[in-house]
Amino acid sequence: MRGARVLIGALTAVAAAAGAALAAATPAMAQESAPCSAAASACVDLSADRAWLMDDGTVTYGPVPITSGKPGYETPSGDFQVTWKDKDHRSREYDNAPMPYSVFFTDTGIAFHEGSLQEESHGCIHLSHEAAVTFYDQLSPGEGVEVVG
Repeated sequence: MRGARVLIGALTAVAAAAGAALAAATPAMAQESAPCSAAASACVDLSADRAWLMDDGTVTYGPVPITSGKPGYETPSGDFQVTWKDKDHRSREYDNAPMPYSVFFTDTGIAFHEGSLQEESHGCIHLSHEAAVTFYDQLSPGEGVEVVG
């Protein structure tokens, strides 16, 4: 009987550790508060290299890692609105570079899109594939984007 209790205790500890690891690895489950107003549907913190999706001030997805504009191509801070989306966009300015799952939010072509999380951009917000798909699916034209930091 003692052996069964030890085994159950060990299994419980393993399950708890696995659950904690899954929560830490799953951005949608992390409920870290975002530094943006309740009006924003998407929030970007340039100083922390993170982004969130929100609904009435409540985080619904994130934080997720991002990269943003390199020196000379800084991502603008401020309040914006999603203007349009293009799942298979290619840059007209930068050698037809692929910009999958683009969600544009400035009149100068700045967008969320799938891109390198190791390299800075020409002003866009780079997201992982999973995050880019989620932002693309969840954001609609007219929704607010707030960029801080």
